[in-house]
Amino acid sequence: MKRLVWLALTSLFFVSLKAQTSLCISTEKTTSLVFPFSILHVDRGTQAILAQQVKESPTILLVKAAEKGFPETNLSVVTDDGSVYSFVVCYDNNPANWVYHLPTNKFATLATYANGILDNPRTMHGIKDEQWDIKAMVSGIYIKNEIMYYQLNITNNSPVDYDIDVLRFFIRDKKKGKRTAIQETDLKPLHISGNTSQVKANSTSSMVFALDKFTIPDAKYLAVQIMEKNGGRHLSLKVSNKKIMQAIILPDLK
Repeated sequence: MKRLVWLALTSLFFVSLKAQTSLCISTEKTTSLVFPFSILHVDRGTQAILAQQVKESPTILLVKAAEKGFPETNLSVVTDDGSVYSFVVCYDNNPANWVYHLPTNKFATLATYANGILDNPRTMHGIKDEQWDIKAMVSGIYIKNEIMYYQLNITNNSPVDYDIDVLRFFIRDKKKGKRTAIQETDLKPLHISGNTSQVKANSTSSMVFALDKFTIPDAKYLAVQIMEKNGGRHLSLKVSNKKIMQAIILPDLK
């Protein structure tokens, strides 16, 4: 568990915000940018932007214009959760906002947690399948902030590389009635860490899938389907609700 904490705190996976934020600054007044995590790096598009970090408050960046009427430029800020905040910066004698409270970049947080779990030792047992020297197992289930993380290991003990064609998560009925079709509900991962394309001969590949939190009725189970490209070494894992309820709570990022 200690290793998990350190990995979660030190793994940086840089993910940009989906949209740039417009930021207008002046030579007369200082604009404050307040980030949800400590600032690691600041990059100014031109010297027309003055930027200063606050030593006593590592989440605050003070910004001011060095000259009036400068051409539009940009500002990038990297925080220690792995986020990259990008701003389009313009000059305005009287900006409408002087203080900006930036939101947490959810996708960077997902990536940071997922990368931190990749090399964790096995914490879950009993969820595995094996075919033709290819073995797959769910080696850990974790949860944080309404997101569940599934750690999957695939071991290739054969001399032939294992190319993954399909890696699918879905909810499936346990039993099928004679006149009833099996019901399947696909689950789309919010984020995937690790190599999901190939497992080299005589090696193991670890991957983590972030999914929205869910539980399963008794009549259903979570299925993980793994299919080989141009091959027949297909695997299927069954995760019961009992196993899901044993998920380990991840620590806060600081």
